[in-house]
Amino acid sequence: MRRAVCPGSFDPITNGHLDIIGRASKLYDVVHVAVMINQSKKGLFTVDERIELIRQVTADFGNVEVESFHGLLVDFCKQREIPAIVKGLRAVSDFDYELQMAQMNNGLSGVETLFVPTNPTYSFLSSSLVKEVATWGGDVTHLLPPVVHDALIERLGEQ
Repeated sequence: MRRAVCPGSFDPITNGHLDIIGRASKLYDVVHVAVMINQSKKGLFTVDERIELIRQVTADFGNVEVESFHGLLVDFCKQREIPAIVKGLRAVSDFDYELQMAQMNNGLSGVETLFVPTNPTYSFLSSSLVKEVATWGGDVTHLLPPVVHDALIERLGEQ
């Protein structure tokens, strides 16, 4: 069985993330979405909320499993016998950092990293940017799956 992981914080998941996960789901039998827990970051959504939102928006793919993970991504991969990490690249600036991570991960465990160029429609998109624009009342409807957009607007209204 061909397995891969798409890691990230997904706070919240955007259409750019969903594009990469969807494309990976066509190439692999099982795609694990690893919601990485970063203790140094305070997320807008809890990890459990992110997992639930991701499960909702990836349900139609049929071969995506979503779970959280704390620690090294290569350990997540070893525990689940996942030989490949799939990462989207938006720009050259992403490549510099992601190449270092890919080389480190391969050196630590032999796990390969596959880079997928982001759909040009989403080349500027990040969760941080979406949250910032939405906080100031900007329209981010076209950047998020509808259920995620609704959750974002509700959460920002609570603050």
